[in-house]
Amino acid sequence: MNATLISQDFVLEPADNHRLANLCGQFDEHLRQIERRLNIEIASRGNCFRVTGLPGAAQTGLEVIQSLFKMTDQERLDPERIHVCLQETVMDDTGGYEDPSPMQADNDESFEIQTKKKLIRARGKNQKFYLKSIREHDLAFGIGPAGTGKTYLAVASAIDALENEHVRRIVLVRPAVEAGERLGFLPGDLSQKVDPYLRPMYDAL
Repeated sequence: MNATLISQDFVLEPADNHRLANLCGQFDEHLRQIERRLNIEIASRGNCFRVTGLPGAAQTGLEVIQSLFKMTDQERLDPERIHVCLQETVMDDTGGYEDPSPMQADNDESFEIQTKKKLIRARGKNQKFYLKSIREHDLAFGIGPAGTGKTYLAVASAIDALENEHVRRIVLVRPAVEAGERLGFLPGDLSQKVDPYLRPMYDAL
């Protein structure tokens, strides 16, 4: 028996062409990324959208697009941001971890990090709880799937603390050699050896 497909029609306001272009990406690459991840079809004309797919997937697609459109007012979207938003939405919909303590309003500045280049916001319950834990405790652990913002938020929080003189230095610690791995010869100059470990900091800066 074939599953029944549904279509969700909605309009994004305001009808800002720059924000809509930011949302859709070059040649609609962001929409195609959402389609592949959720197995849905997305049709758009101006600020009018139609999402077609299985009921749960279509609803998730609608929520992801609306959430991303809100972000376009503050930041430039890229495939990585689309991926993180999809991960967060899917985790919440499938019973991902929920913070047992009451959360503050979504527009609360405690869930924002203002760096010199851009404003970074925690997305979803998991990221908000993670950011709250980083700010309220000396030691915080983030465990979860790849691409959910664990390293990005941690490094952004560290840079925010450094810029506001809450700390004097940032220390990045990771094993030089993985367990059971032989060191061998490390090719390249110093920057080529170190840059992969500093990439999260470069991204946040």
